[in-house]
Amino acid sequence: MSTGGSSSQQGFRARRRREVLIFAVLAFGIWPVVAVGTVGGYGFLVWMYQIVYGPPGPHDITPAPVNSGN
Repeated sequence: MSTGGSSSQQGFRARRRREVLIFAVLAFGIWPVVAVGTVGGYGFLVWMYQIVYGPPGPHDITPAPVNSGN
């Protein structure tokens, strides 16, 4: 009696198609860019820290004396 069933099915398909498209854009577009930016930003932060404060590790090591053995 009513033709609303076909209309609701088309609405469901349109919503599902839009949801899959949004998922694809997020999964293969936005999130990889965010991940690379986050890792790159952290690397840049560590690089700048090491430029200012030096590389990690002990800094009070003195070189071994030169052997003057004949």
